Amino acid sequence: MVSLGLTVDGRVLFATRIARMFAYGFLAVVLVLYLAAIGLDGVRIGLLLTITLVGDTVISLWLTTNADRIGRRRVLVAGAGLMLLAGLLFAVTSDYFVLLIAATIGVISPSGNEVGPFLAVEQAALTQTVPDRRRTNIFAWYNLAGWSATAVGALSAGLVASALQGGGATPAESYRVIVVAYAIVGAGLAVAFTRLSALIEAPPSVEPDGIARRFGLHRSRGIVARLSALFALDAFGGGLIPQSLIAFWFHERFGLEPAMLGAIFFAANIVAAASALLAARLAARIGLLNTMVFTHLPSNVLLIMIPFMPTAPLAVVVLLLRYSISQMDVPTRQSYTMAVVDPDERSAAAGVTGVARTTGAAVAPLVSAPLMVNSAFWGLPFVLAGSVKIVYDLLLYRAFRAIRPPEEGSSGASRVSPAATRRT
Repeated sequence: MVSLGLTVDGRVLFATRIARMFAYGFLAVVLVLYLAAIGLDGVRIGLLLTITLVGDTVISLWLTTNADRIGRRRVLVAGAGLMLLAGLLFAVTSDYFVLLIAATIGVISPSGNEVGPFLAVEQAALTQTVPDRRRTNIFAWYNLAGWSATAVGALSAGLVASALQGGGATPAESYRVIVVAYAIVGAGLAVAFTRLSALIEAPPSVEPDGIARRFGLHRSRGIVARLSALFALDAFGGGLIPQSLIAFWFHERFGLEPAMLGAIFFAANIVAAASALLAARLAARIGLLNTMVFTHLPSNVLLIMIPFMPTAPLAVVVLLLRYSISQMDVPTRQSYTMAVVDPDERSAAAGVTGVARTTGAAVAPLVSAPLMVNSAFWGLPFVLAGSVKIVYDLLLYRAFRAIRPPEEGSSGASRVSPAATRRT
């Protein structure tokens, strides 16, 4: 952390990111197993997971779009409290109605990915603590830390559950320990967030009093709307072939067992995490938008190629090659979004674009899952996903190629304002 030149606030935000993503990965591996072990059937589990997503989307949208007004630190503490609440309720009851309430208002990550208001607010807060020229590099390390923590959390959950069951605990008891640990992390996060200083808060608005705001945005509404539409399209493409469906395809197509699949995706996530650092260096040379587009395009071609590989080793190699560049757009996308909106809109911009991505990803499996379970169409979701994401890349480049963040301006210091972007 010292080598990154982080402030005290920056170190706190990195530590909370690592702890939270470890907890998400820790819980995601056993969550469905736990719900089944306490007596829920498949239909009720599916509804519970859907409610989790819907509730998180609604609550996170409200929190993130109001964070710059009511206080970023307060919103982060509130999010940690909802994480604690959800973990405790899931641990102490099997009553389905109570679980539905916990899933609706609490913060639970069924997939191991970011949920809740944290990511949007932390991006805005981190941007506040570093110069423009270092923002992308900080975001690269921030994502590397999170992805690595998730991978370690997932591995740890399997080891802990196996050890507890080997010692005589029932499956439900072993999984409950992990759920309780998730709640404890939420409590720790709440305490850690109280240590943040006022320096992470949004600066006073540059707009006159009484300016109209919608979803916490004012001058940047247009640019955020365009980014949100494009990010939703990208997420829809990615949602057509999520990791769980890729694993299913490898199992059905080549007969790979869960242990092998776990090893493959652990390696894939580690490779993706490491690529974040390369993304920051590349962006310093060719720019944020160019890095987003020109690394994403070949990764999507590789995605289309996977179902055409005749053997498992070749398919795994192409998959790993794809993962080695497919996530390079993440820190650059986050950095670009923070750069092209006003400082007092950053939490809202990250929140709105994040919700757009969540929504796009949520509806995609309704299209791809029926195809994946039909052997005649096994490869079609890969082709559709790669094609949709290529269209996104081309549209993104066309719409934003003339809009540069401040560190890429001719002087390296002048800021591109949202007002200027609307005229571009």
